[in-house]
Amino acid sequence: MRALCWLALLLPLLTEAGQAPLQLAWRTSQGDQLLQLDRQQVLTRGDLPAQLDAPLGSLWKLFVYAYLTDTQRPDEGYVCGGQDREEVYCCQAGERIDRDQALAKSCGLYFAPARLGLQAGEWDRYWQAQRAPTWLRDLDQLQPQRRVAVAELLDVLANLPAQAEARRVLLDVPLNAPDAAALGALGGRLRVKTWSWLADGDVQARQGGFAGWLVDGTPLWAGGSGTSQSILRGYAEVLGRTLPTPWPQEPGACVEVALFDRYPLRQVRQQERVAVTGALHGHHEVEFANGNRLAIESAGELFLLRQGDALHLTARLSREEYVARVLDREAAAQPAEAAKALAVTIRSYLLQNAERRGECLAIRDSSASQRVAPRPASAAARAIAAWSADLVLAGSAVTYHADLPGPERLVWRQAVEQAESGLRYDAILARAFPRASLSRWDKPVAACQPLDAAEDWLQAQRRQWRTSLDGEPGYSETAQFAVCRLLSGNPYIDRERRRIYVRGLLSLQDRLDLTHEYLHLAFEAHPNGQDEDYIESLARHLLLE
Repeated sequence: MRALCWLALLLPLLTEAGQAPLQLAWRTSQGDQLLQLDRQQVLTRGDLPAQLDAPLGSLWKLFVYAYLTDTQRPDEGYVCGGQDREEVYCCQAGERIDRDQALAKSCGLYFAPARLGLQAGEWDRYWQAQRAPTWLRDLDQLQPQRRVAVAELLDVLANLPAQAEARRVLLDVPLNAPDAAALGALGGRLRVKTWSWLADGDVQARQGGFAGWLVDGTPLWAGGSGTSQSILRGYAEVLGRTLPTPWPQEPGACVEVALFDRYPLRQVRQQERVAVTGALHGHHEVEFANGNRLAIESAGELFLLRQGDALHLTARLSREEYVARVLDREAAAQPAEAAKALAVTIRSYLLQNAERRGECLAIRDSSASQRVAPRPASAAARAIAAWSADLVLAGSAVTYHADLPGPERLVWRQAVEQAESGLRYDAILARAFPRASLSRWDKPVAACQPLDAAEDWLQAQRRQWRTSLDGEPGYSETAQFAVCRLLSGNPYIDRERRRIYVRGLLSLQDRLDLTHEYLHLAFEAHPNGQDEDYIESLARHLLLE
């Protein structure tokens, strides 16, 4: 209560300075907590007041999603006709959006009860059976302006049907954000539906935030001044430092690993006793045919099998435990940003190279694929796997090596150097895999549609330009970039991901655009890189003179 008293004194000062804090409520083992944060730190902590309420905003769509998913209603999608301005949140004219996409994009037209044919009586009976509060049972009153108690909202979220499906889909919210701030600071931990509405007492201003879960199912809610996107972007760093990194409630389907694939086994012993086939428990020692010995540890996830005269060890792991064990075996959990980048690469490699075996993925433990620690993952490696849960790369094949560079390859030594210089994991990945995009495990989608001919042309041209450009102050030739198709707007570069977005290579203007944007990358560490007149003049000189 003392923290809340201090807050009462502090809030007027913050409001006068235009810095009203973000409110963050979540459920902990000690009860529901309310935190007040500015963009740098947590200001106060205390119990969540029962009287704290907020408008639903777009959160009503999450409840319709849960109802449709739990009752197994068919997903007929929504086709944008180009006549409704609200379709800006859905799709382009002629395109179709499905239920999962509609939730992540906050497409209200998809979830409109009248369009879906939802009946008030059925809706009330369903949520009454879920012991939901009265505000959720009244379909007609489920409106953005409806104010609800935050404590009740946490109760609903904690017990929401189809929660696992919603958590999976809502990873797309930070993945699809206009910039990489939230994804870079939060990783795969936050699974939330954003909300926005008119500010209290000021119809010209907005309030917003998000509600949903951490990856382990912990319910949370946030609200503050501004739109939901501005809040995610502006508070991403402090949220990243404040939110915990719990182990995922759904750590992924099983991965079967053929341990020591290239090294024949002689026997497995537990103290003085030779182990028999079946599940192993406790500490054991493996003796290989070449005489080498290795200590292993199992809590029932390692299995000793015999096929003819040959012994085999198999591990049956969850996907995220597999990622953590590979991280332990191949590298380390520090520095953290390098480890996060490698964890995403490990998970992506598994997705791209494992074989499907029933409900499991199957992969070999060897230096030709990925080596796996034959013991439970360290706490540090599990934290890295949990932080990046479900994140994969889409758009290019991935490999990695300790110190040998190559195309489409993460080099651990370089990743460590980049992390120590201050780069985040997503920037490290962008340098190793410029064509790839961060995406989610169950739906890997590449944001970059590569223009191979344009990239090949630019790679050839930059070598020809070397003599002319080496004398220019600030020029630093770079081969680390991808050329992607521009779908709308003007050509631009994504410096963080090392991508150049242009329309193509058909016309002289296309080649000028491509050269212009490349020069922005090549001069990015010098003031010349920000001088549009200088860059345009130099691009024309290279192509026309």
